[in-house]
Amino acid sequence: MSTVVQNDVPVYHEWIGTLDGMVNAAIRAQVTGYLLTQNYSEGSFVQKGQLLFEIDPRPFQAALDQAEGQLSVARGQLAQAKSQLVQAQAQLAQAVADQGRTQLDVDRYTPLAKQQAITQQEMDNAVQNNVAAKAKTEAGKAGVETAKAQIEASNATVESAQAAVQAAKVNISFTHLVSPIDGIIGQAQVQVGNLVSPSSGVITTVSTVDPIKANFTVGEQEYLSLTGSGGNDLAKLQLELILADGSTYSHKGKFSFADRQVNQSTGAIQLTGLFPNPGNRLRPGQYGRVRAAIGTSTGALLIPQRAVTELQGNYQVAVLDGANKASVETVEVGNRVGSMWVIKEGLKPGQRVVVEGIQKAVSGTTVDPKPFVESN
Repeated sequence: MSTVVQNDVPVYHEWIGTLDGMVNAAIRAQVTGYLLTQNYSEGSFVQKGQLLFEIDPRPFQAALDQAEGQLSVARGQLAQAKSQLVQAQAQLAQAVADQGRTQLDVDRYTPLAKQQAITQQEMDNAVQNNVAAKAKTEAGKAGVETAKAQIEASNATVESAQAAVQAAKVNISFTHLVSPIDGIIGQAQVQVGNLVSPSSGVITTVSTVDPIKANFTVGEQEYLSLTGSGGNDLAKLQLELILADGSTYSHKGKFSFADRQVNQSTGAIQLTGLFPNPGNRLRPGQYGRVRAAIGTSTGALLIPQRAVTELQGNYQVAVLDGANKASVETVEVGNRVGSMWVIKEGLKPGQRVVVEGIQKAVSGTTVDPKPFVESN
């Protein structure tokens, strides 16, 4: 037997939640090759930068060696082109000097030819030599420009070869699959010896789980009620997590964020809470009930949950009168508060209800009540 008590109790709302990692990093192959080693224990904690898998690097090392060889050849061609430029510039300088000398001869012979102090043959030879020297100078200039163009082409070849070397080095680095974050690593989806490639899908996943996210959805109207007029009521919520075995998680959570939009097909919005997860006990994919106290019910009537029986959606309790005679009454229940149940209608403060042996408390029977003591 227990007495109906009246107290102020918190009003809770509960939502079905799904746990998820703060960060879920999918590990994928960036190059094609055979998996040589797996370097971690599945389900263990791994650190950022830790080696997880190794892909056979030999084809990529061969490609790197080839690229470095081509780079050496390109650098040799560049050096040769620079040498040819120096040679062409020297030849141009010589041609310019020769043309200057022949021009002096023309300038000196011209007045002498007018005075017939030299033969016409000598004058013609001087002019022809100057014309030939000018042509040689122009050829020298063209040779210099050709050498410069060759240098530009060789520089482009060197840059292309350097890019090929860098790409080969990147591919070699991709043969070492490392963890991008600290977290719990999942089961490998491939085995050592398998051929993997960028199209192979996720090889494994690493999740940061401390704190861990709890995603749950609420209706649009409930969301508006929770946010309140100030808009920051959600941030004040202290969340509890009821695990699948019915136990309450020992650490309280807090509200993190609301999704950017309401799902138009369901009229609900996803909210996310954060729960501390020391020891990584909670894992992504677990289900639970997220509970939060959203207010206080003043003067609520409370009886032990064990005093209430449900029959086809109706809730009943056995009430004792002053003569310890039982009568079965239908009640309207509210929220559960610990081991107690809030009774919205059907009982009054101070009434006595049967907790143990309800099946024997038929209306009209007299019972010998004993105080109910809840066992721990």
